[in-house]
Amino acid sequence: MPLCSHCLPITPPFLALAPRLSSPSKLFASPRSRFLGLRMRNKGMDIFLRPRRHGVRVRSSSGRGDNRTVNNAPVDRFVKRRKIVEHVILLQAKVELSDVDEKDMLDFMYTSQYHMRGIIALSLGRVEDSNVDNITHAVYMRFQRREDLARFSANPHFLEVLKEHVFPYCYGSLSVDFESEVEDDMLSIFRRGEEFNYGVECVLLISVFEASLGHAIEDAMLALQSLMEEFRSIIVQGTIGSNFSNGDSEYTHAAIIRFYTLQAFEMFRCSPKYKDMWKSKFQPITKKSLLIHFTVDPVGTELL
Repeated sequence: MPLCSHCLPITPPFLALAPRLSSPSKLFASPRSRFLGLRMRNKGMDIFLRPRRHGVRVRSSSGRGDNRTVNNAPVDRFVKRRKIVEHVILLQAKVELSDVDEKDMLDFMYTSQYHMRGIIALSLGRVEDSNVDNITHAVYMRFQRREDLARFSANPHFLEVLKEHVFPYCYGSLSVDFESEVEDDMLSIFRRGEEFNYGVECVLLISVFEASLGHAIEDAMLALQSLMEEFRSIIVQGTIGSNFSNGDSEYTHAAIIRFYTLQAFEMFRCSPKYKDMWKSKFQPITKKSLLIHFTVDPVGTELL
């Protein structure tokens, strides 16, 4: 899972552990409407542009961490920070899903933000790597508070979108929610700016043994945080935290990392430091894990 497929021809054993997938009715927590002219194909799209160039500090849900940003050198320890809520939905589309139906599903999911309050950033797309869980599409959303996510989940408009434009095309799904922190400025919170206009969205989900829910997983998450800071020149923004979702997902922790390019993503996951960190910190405590990614392009770009 953590190892680059180009580096090792054999998938690590812990990658083959498949998560328990829920039915589509446990899908996500938000609606979406039609977005005419939006072209979806092998790539994804991002609701906003990008954060400011000096970067966004990555912190785990434990609140610990040194005073660094993802994209830059150490920052003032008194920099103001804002809590945010990350919501991830992974879909299993039916094999017979056509390009037209896929576009319909993703268009409606994406444009939910324009018809309901709550979502402050969003990206989605087709998962580019095959995986043992047969996850085909991913949706990432950001909210300011848990209450916003809860209201969005129960919104009748969103439930209608799921019923009419998502459930018919999928046979399974899972979702993860976690709290994290970003720098308290508009660009960082809303993922605005040129730097978010393109890139690769990486989703890492982890399920740890119950006995490891304490110092061991906290130490592992801080090691991942430190590594992201070390690779800040190729990372736009990263957040990590523990899953508070009441759904069927067995994953206990998650990370969302936006890379500048696909090459940057490959550089990170194929690096000896990442593989060493995973082997020493995560592998001993991990029951299952999933690493997927999708490409983000500007809204309105026709993807071939």
